[in-house]
Amino acid sequence: MAEINIKRFGFATGAAFAIFYLGCALLMMTAGRDGTIFFFNSLFHGIDVTSVIRMDVPIWEAFIGIVESFLLGWFLGAIIAAIYNFSLGGKDG
Repeated sequence: MAEINIKRFGFATGAAFAIFYLGCALLMMTAGRDGTIFFFNSLFHGIDVTSVIRMDVPIWEAFIGIVESFLLGWFLGAIIAAIYNFSLGGKDG
């Protein structure tokens, strides 16, 4: 089996996290407060998110959120790739 490139897999995972973050922001902008609450209440199987939804997120905070999402995703992807590669170490195929 081939090894996974840790940096590339980390980047791909980070990019996916950032895209999901942007999708969430787009949902909030287009669906409004009630639509956002309906979406996330449906997604989280009965957990009421009404008290934690904040619609007035400043641009600088959204930018920091995108960067944080990318970094956390990159780190998760790199860990997954490293563990996968490590698990290949002692096997002959």
